[in-house]
Amino acid sequence: MTEQEKDAKGFEFPCEYPVKAMGPNTEEFVVKITEIVKQHAPEVSRNSVHSRKSSSGKYQSVTVLVYAHSKDHLINIYQEIRQVEEVVWTL
Repeated sequence: MTEQEKDAKGFEFPCEYPVKAMGPNTEEFVVKITEIVKQHAPEVSRNSVHSRKSSSGKYQSVTVLVYAHSKDHLINIYQEIRQVEEVVWTL
């Protein structure tokens, strides 16, 4: 087993993977997260993006389904998402 296979335990790449981020409940936040993900996964379509408001309505989670090619591919996406000031957390 290679080192990369050990690190990616539980995942067999390539695979579909839901990239998630939580931030303010605004359309701008959805657009910002979607555009970042599209830079790394151009195949993302409107049908790949879903959002859900928090119970208070102050926040929303944005999920973008991507076709992940490798662990590094996902790491690069999340690194850029985490640089967005409005992001509260990622999953």
